[in-house]
Amino acid sequence: MFFINKLDVSDGQRVLVYRRGRFETLLAPGRHWFWMPGQGLQFESLSLAQSELTHPNLDLLLQKPAFCDAVNIWQVGPEETAVIWRDNQPLAVLVPGSRYVSFKDGPALRIERFALADKAPLPNALLSALLREGLVRVGNQQAVTALSVPEQSQALLFENGELIAELPPGRYGYWAFNRELQARIFDLTWQSLEVSGQEILTKDRVSLRINLSAAYRIADPLQVARQVKKVDEHLYRRLQLVLREVVGTRTLDGLLADKDAVSKAVARMLGPVAQELGVELADVGVKDIILPGEMKAILNQVVEAQKAAEANLIRRREETAATRSLGNTAKMMEASPVLLRLKELESLEKVVERVGHLNVYGGLEQLMTGLVKLTSENKA
Repeated sequence: MFFINKLDVSDGQRVLVYRRGRFETLLAPGRHWFWMPGQGLQFESLSLAQSELTHPNLDLLLQKPAFCDAVNIWQVGPEETAVIWRDNQPLAVLVPGSRYVSFKDGPALRIERFALADKAPLPNALLSALLREGLVRVGNQQAVTALSVPEQSQALLFENGELIAELPPGRYGYWAFNRELQARIFDLTWQSLEVSGQEILTKDRVSLRINLSAAYRIADPLQVARQVKKVDEHLYRRLQLVLREVVGTRTLDGLLADKDAVSKAVARMLGPVAQELGVELADVGVKDIILPGEMKAILNQVVEAQKAAEANLIRRREETAATRSLGNTAKMMEASPVLLRLKELESLEKVVERVGHLNVYGGLEQLMTGLVKLTSENKA
C-alpha cells in the first residue's frame, strides 16, 4: 500500500532529498508531496541562518546542478586571499586555494579579494576590524601579521629576508600567507650603556677596575640591521676592547691625574666605528677607577705624607710671616714714641687683667710711668 506524505519547508531552511543514498534534488520553501514508503527517500534539512554552508559531502553536492544553482561558490586562487563581509563586518578570512560556499537565499554576503604579491600594508579600517573580530588567525595558520611601532622608533620589515618597508611610528598589518615576515623595531632615542667592573692592567702592571658609561643613539636603522643583530651588545664589546687598549698604554699616576684623557681617547677611537655602524655616540666618560685593597692602602699613605708635608710647609710660611710682622712692628715703635707708649699701655692692661688685688703707691702718674717700660732710659 502506498501513502502520500507531505513535507513543509520553511523560508529559513532548505531540504536535501536523497533516493537510496544518492542526491536527487533540493527543496525550496513550500509544501511538497511524496509517495511513501517504498521510494527509498531520505531528507536532510539545512539552515539558512549560517553564513557558510558546510557539509561532509559538499564536494559531491557541488557536482549536482540542482544544488549549485542554489548556492554561491567563491574560490580563492593560490596567490590571493579574501575577506567575507556580512553587514559591513568581516565574517571570515579565506586562505589561498580555499573556497567559501553559502546559500544565495541566505544572509547577504560580499567578498573582497587581495593579491598576496601586493607589498602595501592593510588599510587601517580593515586591520582594526580583523583584530576586533579575532580573524588574524585561520585555524592554526597565521592570517595577518600585526605590528605596532612606538613613538620615536622605526621598524624594518623583511619578507623572506628581503627588505620591503621602513615603517615610522604607527600600527600596520600584512597578510601572512605564503610568506615569512620578520620585523625589527629600533628605538631612536638616546640610550645609556654601562661598562662596569672591567679588570685591566695599566702600563706599570697595576691591576684595577674601571667603570665606563656612554650614550648612544641609532641614526641609521637600515645600516645597523645590515651589520649587527643586537647593537647594544656589539657596542658593549667594542667599548671593552677600546677601554683596555687605552688603559694599557697609561700608568696608574697618569690615569688618576687625568681621567678625562681616557674618556676622550675612548671616544676618539670608537667614534668612527660607531659612525660606520650607523650609531651616534656621545658622553663617553670614566665614572670610577677602583684600586685593589693593598694598592689603596699604599696610595692613602702617599696622600697622607703629601698632606703632612704641605701642612708643615704652610706652618713654616706662617711662622716666617709672623716673625716678619713682629720685626716690622718693632721698627715702627722705635721710630714713634707715641706708638711705643700705646704698646706699653696695652701690656699694662693685660697684666692688670690677671691681678686679683692691686695697691698703688706714688699716685697714678707714678703707676703709669714707672710700672711698665719697654725700652731702657739710657740709650747707647
